[in-house]
Amino acid sequence: MNHDILDNPKAPRIKRLSQLLTKKQRVITGTFLVEGPQAVEELLAHRPGEAETVFVRYDGSGFPNIERLAEEQGVEVLLATPQVIAALSDTVTPQGVVAVARMAEADLVSVLKDAKLVAIMHEVRDPGNAGTVLRAADAAGADAVVFAGESIDPWNPKVVRSTTGSLFHLPVVTGVTLEEATEAATAAGLTTIAADVRGDDLSPSDESLAGPVAWVFGNEAHGLSEADRARAERSLRLPIFGAAESLNLATAASVCLYTTAFAQRQGS
Repeated sequence: MNHDILDNPKAPRIKRLSQLLTKKQRVITGTFLVEGPQAVEELLAHRPGEAETVFVRYDGSGFPNIERLAEEQGVEVLLATPQVIAALSDTVTPQGVVAVARMAEADLVSVLKDAKLVAIMHEVRDPGNAGTVLRAADAAGADAVVFAGESIDPWNPKVVRSTTGSLFHLPVVTGVTLEEATEAATAAGLTTIAADVRGDDLSPSDESLAGPVAWVFGNEAHGLSEADRARAERSLRLPIFGAAESLNLATAASVCLYTTAFAQRQGS
């Protein structure tokens, strides 16, 4: 570790890295910021080859595991003042550690080969929803997550933070259309199912859930268009048993993914 303390939030290097808070600069450089001890630790534990630099608050005694992991993996660790950390953060109260990492885009066809469970998000714009769906997919044992169409990018700081490290646990595909994603999923032997209020009721006993499945989740406000819904082989909805008008995207996706995970594991 370099024990010199970075104390100038307006230094050229810090100003350049702070621009990674914008999508334009992330695309140009192929790098992004990872904020918070949980996310940075998961990065170093699961994708150390993608980590470039870790900035820790100069009283970094609170992050011994991160420092150990970084040292073991040969990742540069720099001490910084709270002002420098804040310049690299988009949160009101920075957590004291930020990493710079390289984007790892997966190939659509490769990740679908032998996949059993995949989440495809189409035109999903809210970072909290996108990150939560990715986290739920990870927890349900999904093999990949696809960000299709004009969905928010998975390296947006708010998305990264809301995944709480799940971004580094499974392959993520971007830059594809919904048509490309569903056609590739079908070709790989997955049943494509649109989560849509116009579909049939989702049932845990549905036999089609026991096989390989790719769920398609649409925009938070508008769902899937008729044409987009038609790209999936089936449409299913979550029945509402109480008085709630609806479920939000992240909650509905979590139920769909877990119901499928349970069905695929029955009798195994």
